[in-house]
Amino acid sequence: MTAKPSPGSNASRPLSPFMLGQYYRFQISSVLSFGHRLTGMALSFGTLFLAAWVMSAAAGQDAFDQFSACARSPVGLFLLLGWSWSLLYHLCNGVRHLVWDAGYAFEKKNVDAGGWIVVVASLLLTAAVWVAAYV
Repeated sequence: MTAKPSPGSNASRPLSPFMLGQYYRFQISSVLSFGHRLTGMALSFGTLFLAAWVMSAAAGQDAFDQFSACARSPVGLFLLLGWSWSLLYHLCNGVRHLVWDAGYAFEKKNVDAGGWIVVVASLLLTAAVWVAAYV
C-alpha cells in the first residue's frame, strides 16, 4: 500500500529518507549515527558479560575457571572483540560529538572527514588493545 500524495504536493518526491535505493544515498554521518546507537546497545549487553565475570570471581575459583573457559572460547573472544570495538567506537564518536558541541567541524567536508577518522581510530585502537592484551 502506498501513501497518496496530498493535493498540490509533488508526487514524484520520496516520502522519507528511510527509502533506500534510487531515492536515498547513504551518507557517512547517517551510518555513523546508526552505528552509535547500535554500539550503545552492545555496550549495555556487554556490561552484563562483565558483571558475570565479576560475579564468577566472587563465587570462587571453580566458577571463575568456568567463566574464563567460556570467555577464551572462539565465541567468547568474538564477543569480547565486538564489545571492545563498540566501546572504542562509541568513545571516538562521543569525542566527535563533543567537538561539534564546542561549535567546530560543521562543514560537510569536516563532518565526513571526522566520520572516517572515527572509523579508522576505533579500528586502530581496538587492534592496539588486543595486541597489548595478547603480547
